Amino acid sequence: RGPVGTRPGALRGDDPAYGGGKQCSDKLAGDVGQVDAALAKAGRGTSPAGTEKGDPEDWKKMVDINIMGALYTAHAAMPHLRKSTGQYVVTGSAAGRRHIQGSIYGATKWFIHGFAGNLADEMAEWGGRCMVVSPGMVDTAFFDEAKPDKLQPEDVANAVMHALESPARAAVREIHLMPTG
Repeated sequence: RGPVGTRPGALRGDDPAYGGGKQCSDKLAGDVGQVDAALAKAGRGTSPAGTEKGDPEDWKKMVDINIMGALYTAHAAMPHLRKSTGQYVVTGSAAGRRHIQGSIYGATKWFIHGFAGNLADEMAEWGGRCMVVSPGMVDTAFFDEAKPDKLQPEDVANAVMHALESPARAAVREIHLMPTG
């Protein structure tokens, strides 16, 4: 059996409410027998940026996705991951590793980095692992314009797979990757 199981399966859970993530985790466990890994890869920004000019209602929507989505995913997956001594991976950001003037988005990613470290310690009690991947700018629909000279989604996916495929003796806690250009 490899580090990520022998019967691969994946389910996409786009429901920002807790129930959707729980149903997704339970269905995956039922379909393939166990859940070896869970990935919380949600994130959105806010517009307009900044504290004074920002929109508090939009902040709440962003917090629900960026923070609560990660918490809900972890909570729903944890019973399954405990059974398989599995891994939880969450997407942070370079914006959660440095101060950016007025960035409420960055503040949500600071939370993710702190949560991932705390969860890694919690999971270590039973042999589970938690990793945060914190990419710099990635060429995705997150931005209004294409960024072909920045990281590509497959670069982030490769970093996640590095953590998932690491031997059980190695707890990869964070991978921070930045574009070269």
